[in-house]
Amino acid sequence: MTNGPSDPKALYSAVSEEVSSVLIGNEEIIEGLTIALLTRGHVLLEGVPGVAKTTIANLFATATGLEFSRIQMTPDLLPADVTGTNVYREQTGEFELQRGPIFTNLVVADEINRATPKTQSAFLEAMQEGSVTIEGKTLSLPAVFMVIATQNPIEMEGTHGLPEAQRDRFQLKLTVDLPDEASEIALLDRFDGEPELGPGDISTVVSEEDIVEARQTVTDIYVDDSVKSYIREIVSETRESNALEHGASPRATLLFMQTAKARAAIHDREYVISDDVKAMAQSVLAHRVVLSTDAELSERTAPEIIDDVIESVTPPGGETKPQPAEAAVRSDGGSPATTDQK
Repeated sequence: MTNGPSDPKALYSAVSEEVSSVLIGNEEIIEGLTIALLTRGHVLLEGVPGVAKTTIANLFATATGLEFSRIQMTPDLLPADVTGTNVYREQTGEFELQRGPIFTNLVVADEINRATPKTQSAFLEAMQEGSVTIEGKTLSLPAVFMVIATQNPIEMEGTHGLPEAQRDRFQLKLTVDLPDEASEIALLDRFDGEPELGPGDISTVVSEEDIVEARQTVTDIYVDDSVKSYIREIVSETRESNALEHGASPRATLLFMQTAKARAAIHDREYVISDDVKAMAQSVLAHRVVLSTDAELSERTAPEIIDDVIESVTPPGGETKPQPAEAAVRSDGGSPATTDQK
C-alpha cells in the first residue's frame, strides 16, 4: 500500500488525530464512520441526549472536508423539506427547482426517529440509489454522499422506531456510550480552559480525491473464499436462530464483506482475516434483525443474540462449533444428548 493521505490507514489516522483534538474518547465511532465513508455506506448513531452525537458527525465532516448539512428531524417535517420541491416564481411565471438539504456530501439527520415514518422514507432513494426524484425528475447526488442519522433510544418519549426497510439501508449502527470516569474528567479539563472548542477549531486533513482513491484501495483488498463462507454462515445463522423472527438480508451479507475489507485496509492489511469479520458483526447485523416473541419476553437483546451467533460459527482454521448448552448434558444427568448442529 502507498503511504499517503489517500492510503486508508493514513486517511483514518489523519482524521482520527484531528478529531481527537476536540473529541474525548469514541475512537471506535470514528473508525466506524471512516469504514462507512470508504465503502459508500451510511451510519445510524444511537445514544442518549448529550453524548455529542451531532458534534461527532460535524467534526468528522470538517476533518474530511465534506460539504455538510444538518436536518433537525421533527414530527412536522415533510419529505419535501428534505429532498426539495418546485417553487413557482411570479417574476418568470415558471416553476423553479428548489433543492433540499440532502444535496450535499454529508447529511446529518438529527434525531431521525422523532420524524414520522413518511418523512424518514424520504431518505430511502438517496441512500440506496444516490439520487432523488422530485415530481418525476430524477437528480443525482454527489459522488461522495453519506448520511449520518442520530437517534435517541426508542424507549424515549416522542420517538418513532425506524421501519425495517429504513434500518436495512444503514450499513452500520454505532452506539455512542456515556464516558467512563477518566474520559469525563479529561472532558472537564479540556473544556474548562476552552469552553467554545468545537468543529470550527479543527482543520480539513483529507480531500475528496483522497477519499475516492482510498475507496479504490479498499475495493482491491483480498477476501479468501474461506472468509466469504464465514461471513455467509454468520448471516445464515441469523436467519435460522430461534431467537430471531427475521435474520439479516443479502444486502447485509454484501455490506458485511465490504466493511471487513475497509477495516483490514485501515489496519494496514491487504487481506481480510476473521477478526475483521468479528469486529464488524455487531455494527452490521444487530440493527437489521427482528427478535422473536420469546426473545422479547425473555428480555434478550439483539447484540446478545448476535454474540451467540458468532460463537456458534467456526472461523476459518478455528475450533469446532460448540454444541448448544442444553445438548451438553441431559437434564436427567445421563449422557450428552444428540442434537443436530446448524
